[in-house]
Amino acid sequence: MTRKMKDSGIEWIGEIPEEWDLVKGKYLFKLRTTKGNTKNVQLLSPTQNFGVIPQELYEKLTGMRPVKLKSDADLQQMRTIYKGDYCISLRSFQGGFEYSKYDGIVSPAYQVFYPYKKISSTYYRYLFKDSSFIQKINSFTMSLRDGKNIAFSDFGNIDIPFPTFVEQNKIAKFLNKKVSEINQTSQAIQQEIDALEEYRKSLITETVTKGLDKNVPMKDSGIEWIGEIPENWKVEKLKYLVETRESKILLSDVQYSYIGLENIEKNTGKYISTDSTYEDQYYNFCEKGDILYSKLRPNLSKAIIAPFAACCTGEFEVIKSTKLHKKYILYYLLSNYVTDATNAAIYGTKMPRVSWNYVKNLRVVFPNQSEDQIKIVNYLDKKLTIIDQIVRQKQQQLNHLDKYKQSIIYEYVTGKKQVPEKEGVKNAQ
Repeated sequence: MTRKMKDSGIEWIGEIPEEWDLVKGKYLFKLRTTKGNTKNVQLLSPTQNFGVIPQELYEKLTGMRPVKLKSDADLQQMRTIYKGDYCISLRSFQGGFEYSKYDGIVSPAYQVFYPYKKISSTYYRYLFKDSSFIQKINSFTMSLRDGKNIAFSDFGNIDIPFPTFVEQNKIAKFLNKKVSEINQTSQAIQQEIDALEEYRKSLITETVTKGLDKNVPMKDSGIEWIGEIPENWKVEKLKYLVETRESKILLSDVQYSYIGLENIEKNTGKYISTDSTYEDQYYNFCEKGDILYSKLRPNLSKAIIAPFAACCTGEFEVIKSTKLHKKYILYYLLSNYVTDATNAAIYGTKMPRVSWNYVKNLRVVFPNQSEDQIKIVNYLDKKLTIIDQIVRQKQQQLNHLDKYKQSIIYEYVTGKKQVPEKEGVKNAQ
């Protein structure tokens, strides 16, 4: 039986089932203004990927450290949040509203709201993460530089779908099943990508520390993390193999492009083009063919050979190889050996970095003959090109799955598709 539809009169929603209502957000939800938490004072972090979760769990899931409160902070002045509440975060303009499965407190910078009518929390969790809904709430914001964030009062005046409670639960149950299936498939593909990335780094590391011929006599390198190397290879500190370019340049004085950390794909040595704009100030200068090595977050292995002459961020050390093939040096900087060594010497917690003085004293192992260096570079170029092709294909699969997930969420939360009767009407809360 074909479902009768009507025009909602709202662009981001479009048509909805004839029997559905539209209700302003403020008639379903209320702003929570209380402070502290008599149930649980644990500090929670609103996140786009995991909802509102304890900070300890956030660190475990991501390996990243959330912003910590000062030791003398009064927790009773923090915003109250309960299980089942929603949170407007500082990044809601990117990822929608977050749902909390925990009792606790969040920073006063966040706005917390809760349902005061009977609803399916799961249905509205999906609605508040729908890309069309996010675009709508985005229309209330200006850039963060102008200090305008999403407010509950803005959301409160938005008309949102309000199907019957039974219908909400049917949709929620159906989407739980479908999204879980998509997420499982995506997770499996992501694990394959992660394995390929690990193989990439291990391949680079093995090749630039052991060479291509597995039958040559070996000798002790004198470097604990490397072990044995081919007998005819040499060992030198990096500073004796490269020179550092120290020149600075004012961006407005030249027609050069800018290269920032966002232009470097981690672990790959690849340049990514962006359309960002930058302030007129003095930057480091690099010539085409120079090696740029990021001292910030060295675990990301952000290093490239400059594809053109440019201004670049001071987070890069600009170097040129004087004795070795420059791409051999690049691959060496991308190896696990350098990553592990620099991670052991980082300083700073919020913005971990490594001193160039430390990096330049790392020892490099290399074949003495330039033709052997070229063979290694050519071998890695060929192998990594194949890996890159496979990764791109798998990334395309992820992108297609994500678009599919977004489309089915939109189609069902706005009623454009109806849940098959066989899916049942069990409560999905």
